[in-house]
Amino acid sequence: QVQLVESGGGLVQAGGSLRLSCAAYGRTISTYTMGWFRQPPGKEREFAAAIKWSNTRYAESVKGRFTISRDDAKNMVYLQMNSLKPEDTAIYFCAADYLGSLATSMKGSEYDYWGQGTQVTVSS
Repeated sequence: QVQLVESGGGLVQAGGSLRLSCAAYGRTISTYTMGWFRQPPGKEREFAAAIKWSNTRYAESVKGRFTISRDDAKNMVYLQMNSLKPEDTAIYFCAADYLGSLATSMKGSEYDYWGQGTQVTVSS
C-alpha cells in the first residue's frame, strides 16, 4: 500500500510559478511510474505529466512550462510549474502506477494509488 500526499498548491498570478510536491509513504516508489493529473473546475480529470525512471511525458497543454522530476531516495515527486495561466487552475493529484509504462501513463485508470489533491488557482 502506498499513501501519497501532495503539497505546494496555492494562489498565484498569471505568469507566476509554483512547485508541487508529492510525498510517498509505505513503499519505495522507484519502480513506479509517477504521474500528475489535474481536474479543472467543472471538468473531467486530465493528464498533466508522468515520469518513469528519468523518462518523462507531458500533456501538450503543459509541455515547455511544466517539469516533472523525482527523488527516489526521498520517495518524492515534484511538478515545477512555470508561466502559469488561468486555465491551469485545478486540483492537482499525484498518482502511482506499479511497474507502469510511459506508453499508458496518460490513462488515469492505469494508476494504483492516488493522493487527495492540492488546489492551484491562477488569477488573471
